[in-house]
Amino acid sequence: MKQRTFLTTLTLFLIFFNLGIFIVSVAMFKDTVSRAEERSLSEHYFIVSALTKDFYAVENRGINIEGSISSLLQPYSYLSGNSKMGLALYENDQLVYSNQNATILKGNPLTPPEDGNRSVIIRKSDNKTYVIVAGELPDDYNSYILVYLYDVTDAINAWCRLKNILFLSGFILSLLFALGLLLILNRIFQPLKQISQTSREIANGAYGTRLRVSGHDELSKMAQNFNHMAEEIQHQITELKDAADKKQQFVDNFAHEILTPLTAIYGYAEYMEKAALSEDDRLLALQYIMSESRRLQTIAFQLMELANLQNNSVIFEEIKVPDLFDSIKQTLFVKLEGKDIQLVFQRKIDTIYGDVSLLESLLINLINNAIKACGESGHITVRAIQESGMKIITVQDDGKGMTPEVLSQITEPFYRGEKSRSRNDGGAGLGLAICKQITSVHHAELSFTSQPGKGTKVKITFTISQQFNDNSIIRLPYTVSCDQVK
Repeated sequence: MKQRTFLTTLTLFLIFFNLGIFIVSVAMFKDTVSRAEERSLSEHYFIVSALTKDFYAVENRGINIEGSISSLLQPYSYLSGNSKMGLALYENDQLVYSNQNATILKGNPLTPPEDGNRSVIIRKSDNKTYVIVAGELPDDYNSYILVYLYDVTDAINAWCRLKNILFLSGFILSLLFALGLLLILNRIFQPLKQISQTSREIANGAYGTRLRVSGHDELSKMAQNFNHMAEEIQHQITELKDAADKKQQFVDNFAHEILTPLTAIYGYAEYMEKAALSEDDRLLALQYIMSESRRLQTIAFQLMELANLQNNSVIFEEIKVPDLFDSIKQTLFVKLEGKDIQLVFQRKIDTIYGDVSLLESLLINLINNAIKACGESGHITVRAIQESGMKIITVQDDGKGMTPEVLSQITEPFYRGEKSRSRNDGGAGLGLAICKQITSVHHAELSFTSQPGKGTKVKITFTISQQFNDNSIIRLPYTVSCDQVK
């Protein structure tokens, strides 16, 4: 593209520039010839007028004109004082007088127009150029034709030299223009070249490559837009790669997760088939098979719950906070029996909006994880408050807490910070993944803060609040925050 732009621009410049020089040269030539013709006509008119008077004067004295022509014309050659001027006089097409500069007319006479006007021609002879004016004398002497010659060779040569200088200067200027145009195009197309090179590098996998931005012109804006596009592409590719890695990790974890119960089920079934077992051994094997089957069933149910949360919409309704807390107490009563764990509910708001079953499942899951973290003793506080016009629910414990490494991955499916404990509890590592999906369908964000030995805080912030009124949904900002230990 740069080469085509260079050749096209240079060609157009050369055409118009040289055309301009040609037009100027032609105009100068015409001006030179025109001035020479005007001078020749003026001189011719002056000599004809003076010569006519002389002819009258000679005739009045009774002298023959034919014998006095040379003496009458001689002074005009001297008066001109110009060696470039020539005079010739014809009588009835016969040359009767000529000075040395008019010798080119010998054998080649000029005939003026029959209408009595004067004729002007340009003639070349012996590498010289002449302006020749021919015209008859007045009526009484119209048998005579006076021819005036003016040598314009020097003027024409001066014009030729000036024309050559103009074209030589035009050639030099064309070279300078071509060089300047090439430098300008290189500068203009440099960003495009960089964009092309950067695009190739990005296409080859160097997603962090960026253009250098300088200045505030259109090219710098284009570079900024390109960099923004590259950043978005890099961001999208990173997200796609992370999503692919998470999917692969999910598949790997799922395969690993179901391998253990399937191995146990198959092993005990094969043992019962091939070995002679007592009734007690057979019942023990069946218990292991049932236990591992329940684990597979739990995984299947939780995966179905995740799929339903991702594919189905949530119907929001008004939820009474006291009723929600009472239902959670009843559900966790058996879980807390025999443990020295204090579960305290505090509220300063009366209602929230959402799906009661999902929010109850969310809070039970978070409190249940907090109970596991506290062990046989501890303190768990659930609060429902309002801050800065936003509704907040918090769940806080003083359990074991989590390290930053565990904290960054606890919402990933099948991830367990303490694998042995989770398997003993029958967990599949899907609880907090479900919690995250519940908060997502409620237009919320799930966040965790924790320190080992000091407990854990999980915060769910609803970026869009829903207010239920006459079976319609009005969205208002509110926040739900939960503190939890997994």
